[in-house]
Amino acid sequence: MTTLDPPMLDPARFGKVALLLGGDAAEREISLKSGAAVAASLRRSGVEVQEIDPGPDVLEVLRLGGFARAFIILHGRGGEDGQIQGALARIGLPHTGSGVLGSAIGMDKYRTKLLWAGAGIPTADFVLLHGEADLPAVERLGFPLMIKPSREGSSIGMTKVEDAAALADAWRAAARYDRTVLAERWLPGDELTCAILQGEALPLLRLETPNGFYDYEAKYCSDSTRYHCPCGLSARREHELQGLCVRAFDAVGATGWGRVDLMLDAEGDPKLLEVNTVPGMTDHSLVPMAAKAAGIDFDALCLRILATSLGADAEALA
Repeated sequence: MTTLDPPMLDPARFGKVALLLGGDAAEREISLKSGAAVAASLRRSGVEVQEIDPGPDVLEVLRLGGFARAFIILHGRGGEDGQIQGALARIGLPHTGSGVLGSAIGMDKYRTKLLWAGAGIPTADFVLLHGEADLPAVERLGFPLMIKPSREGSSIGMTKVEDAAALADAWRAAARYDRTVLAERWLPGDELTCAILQGEALPLLRLETPNGFYDYEAKYCSDSTRYHCPCGLSARREHELQGLCVRAFDAVGATGWGRVDLMLDAEGDPKLLEVNTVPGMTDHSLVPMAAKAAGIDFDALCLRILATSLGADAEALA
């Protein structure tokens, strides 16, 4: 999966593309950066593209704009949770990535973990917090642990908690972004991520940061974060984990492209964390790094993601 078939290289195949970026979610600034990079790439490839920062009239703008499809690079709620996907389906406009179901489940870490647990897919132990009164139940997980909003991305609102005294503040920080908050057992092993493109896993990346965990600064700002690819695992072990991640991606109903994040526990066994159905496409982002390791440059990657808007035809072009 390192080359593009000739039909995908014909920009006329895609028609006029609406690139949806920005939005009003907490990840707006990252979406704008991702969108700028994707827009420049598609234009280099000869695709006619128009950036649209969605407002209340976005469906009318799309109806009247003569667009053949939409490239969704909206991160977070409103763009990654099934809302825009449902709206585009309503007006019959094809779009990149997952549909309503996969987007909605993937955005909700709690329901993703419930589904994985039911399917026998390993995930870190967790407790759902509806309010501050639930905090005593968290201590059964042991410390340290991670507190995070159930429906946010980019590590927004996340706090590593070392002891019970810090729980309340961590819960309040997460609850600013979502009324449901997850407490998750902290795992001491390697942090890995698996990019998925058109049904196949790209090479695993191993992340290393001095920040304690892969937080917002480590993801988008820091030059001290290290990305290891090859990830350091044996070829056989990497292949096993790639298969697990594809299975987990499929289980939530995600399609097209995305990313599955996981950790290894003290014994080296995988525990899956979450699915990203519209990952970042900035110069610090993980999917472009994994694609490059697979021999897919950024322009080819953007075309392949755009091809996921072709529905069944996209699989034939993979």
